[in-house]
Amino acid sequence: MEQKNGKVHQRWRVVYVDEYKGEPVKGQLNEKFGLYVERDFYVVSALGEHRYLDLINNRNMVIKTRNGRRTQLWYFHQQSLTIRTRYNNQSWDIKSAGRTNDMQIWSTNSGWFQVFKYEGSQFINWSNNKVLDVTSSKDIEGQAVGVQNNTGKKNQKWQVVYVDQASKVETKGLNEEFGFYINRPFYLVSELPMNRVAEMLGGTNMVLKRWRNNQRQ
Repeated sequence: MEQKNGKVHQRWRVVYVDEYKGEPVKGQLNEKFGLYVERDFYVVSALGEHRYLDLINNRNMVIKTRNGRRTQLWYFHQQSLTIRTRYNNQSWDIKSAGRTNDMQIWSTNSGWFQVFKYEGSQFINWSNNKVLDVTSSKDIEGQAVGVQNNTGKKNQKWQVVYVDQASKVETKGLNEEFGFYINRPFYLVSELPMNRVAEMLGGTNMVLKRWRNNQRQ
C-alpha cells in the first residue's frame, strides 16, 4: 500500500468471471496492445525511405533497409507483454531501466521500461507514454532509434507489416531501386586510362590495383 498517485500500477479493473474471455492466444489480437500474439512482423518507419527497425551490434535499435535478416523480425509475447526479436528472443528495452531515452534489446523481465503498445501508428510505452522515435528525424542507414515525448511527427510513426502479408525479399535478379544484381559478384573498375579495380587493403581501406583473377579482395 502507498499514497495515491494515479499511475498505472495503482489501477485495476473488475472483470466478472462469467464475462472473462481469458488472454488471447497465438494468432489472436491483443486489443489492449494492438498486436497479434506471436505473429511475426516488421516495423517500418513512416519516414521517406521506409526503413525497417533493425539491430546494430546485435543490441542497439536502428533503422536499416530491408534485408531479410532475423534482426528485423519481431513478435508480441503474451506472457511477458513485451515485443521480442526473433534474433534471440530478447525484448525491447529502454536502457538503464528507463532512465535514458536509448533503446536496445535485453533479457525479458517485463519491467515497465519493456512494455509497449501499438496505437495510432505509434509504439507507446505503457508507463511513461514516451514513443518509439527515429533520433533527430534522420532518415539514414543505421540511424539510432530511441524514445521521446510524443510530437506526432513522422519520425515517431511506424507501420506494422505482418510477415504473412509482406512481399518476399528477392534473392536474385536486378534490384531496380539500388541498381545492382542481387548476390552477383562484380568488380568496381575505374574509368581512368589504366582501368584499375577497387581492392580492399587490410580489410578496411580501399585502393586501386591492377586486375588479378580470383582475388576476393
